[in-house]
Amino acid sequence: QVQLVESGGGLVQAGGSLRLSCAASGRTFIGYAMGWIRQAPGKEREFVGAINWGGSSTYYADSVKGRFTISRDNAKNTVYLQMNSLKPEDTAVYFCAARIGMKVPGTEYEYWGQGTQVTVSS
Repeated sequence: QVQLVESGGGLVQAGGSLRLSCAASGRTFIGYAMGWIRQAPGKEREFVGAINWGGSSTYYADSVKGRFTISRDNAKNTVYLQMNSLKPEDTAVYFCAARIGMKVPGTEYEYWGQGTQVTVSS
């Protein structure tokens, strides 16, 4: 079992930045690809981006490409989502998730965090 806890969400003005963190605990983190998925009110979950176990490969949704960056520190069992040039349409609950092997794009993950709210005001 892998437990995931997100942090770093909040309220920011359009054009601003936020960095989300996702701390993993429980069974070994080794081999897990990590993804960020978001869900806006009344909408389905949307893939944001993912990173493989070693951090050598990342993949982003077109809607965030060039603005968001995923990274990970396996020594700290933590994954990050740096969000720049935020737009009101980025407002959503952001979830981190883990799975063996990277499958992108997609929202099929084995373990999920509880989510953190990101609100971008215009």
